[in-house]
Amino acid sequence: MSAPDPSLDHFLRYLRGERNASEHTLKNYRMDILQFAAQRWGAEAKPPFPWREADRYAARRFLASFQKDGKKATTTNRKLSSLRSFYRFLLREGHTDLNPFSGVQSPKLPKRLPNVLSVVDVGRLLDAPHKAEPAPDANKSPRAKMFDDYTRLRDTAILELLYSTGMRVSELTGLTADRIDYLSGVVKVRGKGKKERLCPMGNPATRALKAALAAREGWLITLGKRGPNALFLNKHGGGLTVRSVERMLKKYAALVGLSPNLSPHALRHSFATHLLDAGADLRSVQELLGHASLSTTQIYTHVSIERLKAVYEQAHPRA
Repeated sequence: MSAPDPSLDHFLRYLRGERNASEHTLKNYRMDILQFAAQRWGAEAKPPFPWREADRYAARRFLASFQKDGKKATTTNRKLSSLRSFYRFLLREGHTDLNPFSGVQSPKLPKRLPNVLSVVDVGRLLDAPHKAEPAPDANKSPRAKMFDDYTRLRDTAILELLYSTGMRVSELTGLTADRIDYLSGVVKVRGKGKKERLCPMGNPATRALKAALAAREGWLITLGKRGPNALFLNKHGGGLTVRSVERMLKKYAALVGLSPNLSPHALRHSFATHLLDAGADLRSVQELLGHASLSTTQIYTHVSIERLKAVYEQAHPRA
């Protein structure tokens, strides 16, 4: 399957140009569609593929194979979405007469509540980088000590920024210095579909970020490098990845006695829930999170029962 398929290439160009899809999204679409082609016409089949020949039986068999392998419903649903969109495009372009995935039902997703930290636990997590200060080591080089100092300030800024803005970790790792507006106290975030939004930044996050950036400049001088685009750096002077931020957070979570399985998304969940608990309206939280649909944001209302009780007690004459 090394040779390009014209229909698939045309579809990916459409997603990139018309739908502004990210490279990560394009990679997933391509993988899902080629997996279907391999199952339908064999792993040794060469493009161009006869997409018109696929029927609903082939579509159901493809999705059933992932369920039989014990894959999560979210994985199966993503593949269904990829193929459904691809065939919708082929149908519109006149390359097929049928969308075999249009009548296939999506697997039911389990209803899971978001993992939300208490305000106290968030505070413990945000303080964790300073508690992780290593013991004095006379054998450690000044350069290594400088990176340790930068790491503590960097990690504090990362945790503060995630909780202060509610941004996704992928949005954080994509930040550059020119997207920070200290005067207005906002961060310009590029979210899903490359849509941009402004996220207010609290004073603790602002102070932590300024300290981290000052230390960052010193570290770059030590490395003999010019400032890269990435806001947060690793020891080689490159930008942090999503995976490295996830590992960092798990380390600090374990340090302060929180679940070692905690993910950066827990700070986004906590951000939204704490806002609603304090009386923020749902549509404002939707805008801050960058959700396209209000129904996505509504999942956070389940943990805001204390706020609803307070409103009831204040407003109801027989409370």
